[in-house]
Amino acid sequence: MEKDMKRQSGEAGFTLIELMVVIVILGILAAFVAPKMIGRTEEAKSKAARVQISSFEAALSLYKLDNGSYPSTEQGLQALVEKPAVGSIPSHWKEGGYLEKNKVPRDPWGNEYVYLSPGIHDKDYDIVSYGKDGEEGGSGNNADIESWNSD
Repeated sequence: MEKDMKRQSGEAGFTLIELMVVIVILGILAAFVAPKMIGRTEEAKSKAARVQISSFEAALSLYKLDNGSYPSTEQGLQALVEKPAVGSIPSHWKEGGYLEKNKVPRDPWGNEYVYLSPGIHDKDYDIVSYGKDGEEGGSGNNADIESWNSD
């Protein structure tokens, strides 16, 4: 009877070698999967910035429809959430603003969007996120996301 119990308890657990094999396999999987997931994070942030810029464009269209012009550079995107007190004061500014949550969001990297009106790229305005590095120019993850360039 004692012999049967020893055999059963010995067969019920994992050996040290089996555990080490599983850990090595998990390590190899993590080495392949982690870099791909990290790259996807930056790609997702770039797409989120493009979506936010599209949201600003829609809000700016409504602002212009109500007030006859876009906010000036001085008034900035803040004019979409609170009535401007400088420059040309809009006469038909919509109470409650033009953006949800009554707040101008920062880009996915935590930086403010750059807004210029009139724009310098054949548009009435330009909106730019300077990307991950927060500086003008760059490539890859540091590339600027621009309202006039929808790539």
